[in-house]
Amino acid sequence: MPPSSDFTEARPGQVPLLLAVAYRAMTDRFHALLAELGREPLRPAHGYTFRYLASHPQATTVDLAAHLGVTKQATSKAVAELADWGYVERRPHSTDKRAQALALTTRGREYLELADELWATVEGQLADVIGAERLAALDQDLRTYIAAVHADQEVSFRPVW
Repeated sequence: MPPSSDFTEARPGQVPLLLAVAYRAMTDRFHALLAELGREPLRPAHGYTFRYLASHPQATTVDLAAHLGVTKQATSKAVAELADWGYVERRPHSTDKRAQALALTTRGREYLELADELWATVEGQLADVIGAERLAALDQDLRTYIAAVHADQEVSFRPVW
């Protein structure tokens, strides 16, 4: 790392910070790849939204807001934006006539496929820097840690803001 960073020397307690900085760098690279493709200016919150809706087909705005840890108003604004871009649609809820279920459109599902491809590209760039063997070891170490921390709980991909 450049000498001006706070991470020039290994010290206890820095690994979580290093993971956060690395995640940010990888996210920035992901968004640069999206921009190169001329895609809408999707933000990290949108990615969490796509992943949640893909695995929760009857999710409402209230459900999504709780998952994202933001207000219903903020979620409604994001959903409206995604709907305008053709990624999300509102449908009648199957069990609650007062609510609308949110669903990914075909375009939204195609975006998830593209996102997976772009994340694989970003991960490949990490492998180019640290080596494929070290990346495989890092992958396994992170999976081991997540399994230990979550034990029998469901692992949720959610923002940490």
